[in-house]
Amino acid sequence: MQPYFTQITQAGYDKIAGEIDALKADRPAKIAALSAARALGDLSENAEYSAAKRDLRHLESRLRFLDKQLRYAQVVTPTDDATIEIGKRVVLAFLDENDTDTFDLVGTPEADVTTNKISLASPIGAAILSHSVGDTVSVNAPNGRYQVKIITVSLTP
Repeated sequence: MQPYFTQITQAGYDKIAGEIDALKADRPAKIAALSAARALGDLSENAEYSAAKRDLRHLESRLRFLDKQLRYAQVVTPTDDATIEIGKRVVLAFLDENDTDTFDLVGTPEADVTTNKISLASPIGAAILSHSVGDTVSVNAPNGRYQVKIITVSLTP
Protein backbone atom coordinates (compact mmCIF):
# COMPACT_ATOMS: atom_id res chain seq x y z
CA MET A 1 0.00 0.00 0.00
CA GLN A 2 1.39 3.39 -1.05
CA PRO A 3 1.53 6.10 1.63
CA TYR A 4 -0.52 9.24 0.97
CA PHE A 5 1.64 12.30 0.40
CA THR A 6 0.43 15.87 0.82
CA GLN A 7 1.87 18.44 -1.55
CA ILE A 8 3.35 21.48 0.17
CA THR A 9 5.58 24.43 -0.74
CA GLN A 10 9.12 24.74 0.57
CA ALA A 11 8.07 27.79 2.61
CA GLY A 12 5.26 25.77 4.22
CA TYR A 13 7.63 22.90 4.99
CA ASP A 14 10.13 25.31 6.57
CA LYS A 15 7.39 26.96 8.67
CA ILE A 16 6.25 23.60 10.08
CA ALA A 17 9.86 22.56 10.75
CA GLY A 18 10.42 25.88 12.57
CA GLU A 19 7.36 25.29 14.75
CA ILE A 20 8.66 21.80 15.61
CA ASP A 21 12.03 23.26 16.62
CA ALA A 22 10.33 25.90 18.81
CA LEU A 23 8.18 23.25 20.52
CA LYS A 24 11.20 21.02 21.15
CA ALA A 25 13.02 23.99 22.68
CA ASP A 26 10.01 24.65 24.94
CA ARG A 27 9.69 21.01 26.05
CA PRO A 28 12.36 21.10 28.87
CA ALA A 29 10.60 24.08 30.51
CA LYS A 30 7.26 22.23 30.41
CA ILE A 31 8.85 19.12 31.94
CA ALA A 32 10.48 21.22 34.66
CA ALA A 33 7.13 22.91 35.42
CA LEU A 34 5.49 19.49 35.73
CA SER A 35 8.23 18.29 38.09
CA ALA A 36 7.95 21.40 40.24
CA ALA A 37 4.16 21.08 40.41
CA ARG A 38 4.42 17.38 41.30
CA ALA A 39 6.73 18.26 44.19
CA LEU A 40 4.02 20.44 45.73
CA GLY A 41 2.26 17.45 47.23
CA ASP A 42 -1.19 15.88 46.93
CA LEU A 43 -1.84 15.34 43.22
CA SER A 44 -5.62 14.96 43.59
CA GLU A 45 -6.07 18.63 44.53
CA ASN A 46 -3.04 20.12 42.82
CA ALA A 47 -4.24 22.53 40.11
CA GLU A 48 -0.68 23.46 39.12
CA TYR A 49 0.11 19.79 38.49
CA SER A 50 -3.03 19.31 36.39
CA ALA A 51 -2.28 22.43 34.33
CA ALA A 52 1.38 21.50 33.80
CA LYS A 53 0.41 17.96 32.81
CA ARG A 54 -2.20 19.30 30.36
CA ASP A 55 0.31 21.78 28.84
CA LEU A 56 2.93 19.07 28.33
CA ARG A 57 0.36 16.71 26.84
CA HIS A 58 -0.76 19.46 24.43
CA LEU A 59 2.85 20.15 23.40
CA GLU A 60 3.54 16.45 22.78
CA SER A 61 0.32 16.09 20.79
CA ARG A 62 1.17 19.10 18.61
CA LEU A 63 4.67 17.71 18.02
CA ARG A 64 3.24 14.36 16.86
CA PHE A 65 0.78 16.12 14.55
CA LEU A 66 3.42 18.37 12.96
CA ASP A 67 5.90 15.51 12.66
CA LYS A 68 3.31 13.46 10.78
CA GLN A 69 2.62 16.41 8.45
CA LEU A 70 6.32 16.63 7.55
CA ARG A 71 6.68 12.85 7.24
CA TYR A 72 3.95 12.72 4.60
CA ALA A 73 4.78 16.02 2.90
CA GLN A 74 5.97 16.17 -0.67
CA VAL A 75 7.68 19.49 -1.39
CA VAL A 76 6.58 20.85 -4.76
CA THR A 77 8.85 23.02 -6.87
CA PRO A 78 6.66 25.07 -9.22
CA THR A 79 7.62 25.65 -12.83
CA ASP A 80 8.19 29.19 -14.09
CA ASP A 81 5.31 29.32 -16.55
CA ALA A 82 1.76 30.68 -16.71
CA THR A 83 0.06 27.44 -15.59
CA ILE A 84 -1.51 27.47 -12.14
CA GLU A 85 -0.06 24.99 -9.64
CA ILE A 86 1.04 24.91 -6.01
CA GLY A 87 3.61 27.62 -5.35
CA LYS A 88 2.07 30.20 -7.69
CA ARG A 89 0.53 33.61 -6.99
CA VAL A 90 -2.65 34.27 -8.96
CA VAL A 91 -4.62 37.45 -9.55
CA LEU A 92 -8.27 36.67 -10.24
CA ALA A 93 -11.09 38.88 -11.46
CA PHE A 94 -14.44 37.92 -9.96
CA LEU A 95 -16.74 38.57 -12.92
CA ASP A 96 -19.99 38.64 -10.91
CA GLU A 97 -18.68 41.29 -8.52
CA ASN A 98 -16.32 43.36 -10.72
CA ASP A 99 -13.59 42.81 -8.13
CA THR A 100 -10.04 41.39 -8.21
CA ASP A 101 -8.05 39.59 -5.56
CA THR A 102 -4.64 37.94 -5.24
CA PHE A 103 -4.19 34.39 -3.94
CA ASP A 104 -1.23 32.10 -3.26
CA LEU A 105 -1.89 28.45 -4.11
CA VAL A 106 -0.36 26.33 -1.33
CA GLY A 107 -0.54 22.85 0.14
CA THR A 108 -3.41 21.94 2.45
CA PRO A 109 -1.35 22.11 5.71
CA GLU A 110 -0.34 25.71 5.01
CA ALA A 111 -3.70 27.08 3.80
CA ASP A 112 -4.82 30.26 5.55
CA VAL A 113 -7.79 32.21 4.22
CA THR A 114 -6.91 35.31 6.27
CA THR A 115 -3.67 35.72 4.29
CA ASN A 116 -5.21 34.60 0.95
CA LYS A 117 -3.34 31.30 0.92
CA ILE A 118 -5.67 28.75 -0.64
CA SER A 119 -5.20 25.03 -1.23
CA LEU A 120 -6.31 22.59 -3.88
CA ALA A 121 -8.96 21.38 -1.43
CA SER A 122 -10.78 24.72 -1.65
CA PRO A 123 -13.40 25.14 -4.37
CA ILE A 124 -11.53 28.01 -6.01
CA GLY A 125 -8.15 26.24 -5.80
CA ALA A 126 -9.55 23.08 -7.38
CA ALA A 127 -11.29 25.07 -10.13
CA ILE A 128 -8.28 27.14 -11.24
CA LEU A 129 -5.67 24.35 -11.04
CA SER A 130 -3.87 23.76 -14.35
CA HIS A 131 -5.49 26.79 -16.01
CA SER A 132 -3.51 29.76 -17.30
CA VAL A 133 -3.71 33.52 -17.91
CA GLY A 134 -6.82 34.62 -19.76
CA ASP A 135 -8.92 31.55 -18.89
CA THR A 136 -12.38 32.06 -17.43
CA VAL A 137 -13.25 29.37 -14.90
CA SER A 138 -16.49 28.39 -13.15
CA VAL A 139 -16.13 27.83 -9.42
CA ASN A 140 -18.64 25.56 -7.66
CA ALA A 141 -18.69 26.85 -4.09
CA PRO A 142 -21.06 25.95 -1.23
CA ASN A 143 -22.80 29.32 -1.62
CA GLY A 144 -23.32 28.89 -5.36
CA ARG A 145 -21.54 29.04 -8.65
CA TYR A 146 -19.50 32.02 -9.87
CA GLN A 147 -17.02 32.91 -12.61
CA VAL A 148 -13.41 34.07 -12.27
CA LYS A 149 -10.98 35.21 -14.93
CA ILE A 150 -7.27 34.59 -14.46
CA ILE A 151 -5.42 37.89 -14.84
CA THR A 152 -1.83 37.01 -13.89
CA VAL A 153 0.12 33.96 -12.72
CA SER A 154 3.60 34.18 -11.18
CA LEU A 155 5.85 32.30 -8.79
CA THR A 156 5.10 33.04 -5.14
CA PRO A 157 7.83 35.34 -3.84
